[in-house]
Amino acid sequence: MDQGTRAEMLGRLAGAVGSVTVAHPTRVAIDGAPAAGKTTLADELAVLVREQGRDVIRATIDDFLFPRAQRYPRGEYSAEGCYFDTHDHEALNRVLLDPLGPGGNRRVQHMVYDRTTDTASSPPVTTAPDNAVLIFDGVFLMRPELVDRWDLRIFVSTALEKTVDRALVRDSAVSSRAEVERRWRERYIPSQQFYFATVHPTRHADIIVYNDEPQLPTWETR
Repeated sequence: MDQGTRAEMLGRLAGAVGSVTVAHPTRVAIDGAPAAGKTTLADELAVLVREQGRDVIRATIDDFLFPRAQRYPRGEYSAEGCYFDTHDHEALNRVLLDPLGPGGNRRVQHMVYDRTTDTASSPPVTTAPDNAVLIFDGVFLMRPELVDRWDLRIFVSTALEKTVDRALVRDSAVSSRAEVERRWRERYIPSQQFYFATVHPTRHADIIVYNDEPQLPTWETR
């Protein structure tokens, strides 16, 4: 277990990305609960990897959602629905992860869904360089449909109660406190508890970042 500044932690992660030796682009998963700090970490890591001279494809699970009309067959606050009905993993594998993997043609799309319009999206197909790095953040990235597609697996660990506090600060401008708290306590937290009980994501992680104190993180390499 190591502890240091955020810059030291990010430097260690960038070094881990650089040490991956595969004959295709490197696919990096940054997994964790909602409001754990995945997106911020992924954005910061992308800057460092670009500074190393690598092309970075920055993508997120939020651009691989099913349309809203399909996401809530079990109800808007269903934890099972959050885990089973929310994300289009088949599309994610087809247009992004598999083309970047062994034997892939590197022709990719970074999204299939537009959150702002709740509609399907089909951006232009691009061809990734051989040495490109995909930095992909999201929830449930170690689940069976995805776990074998990653070349480096990072898990951002934060106490679930702390994610509620962060969400109340982050989302208060667009939702009421009562709505945010209900969504976390009925949908997001129970779905994460189910994920931990069935998938054990930290067992699959190469690196765990303990992000309760983002400016003074602790990290563990498996």
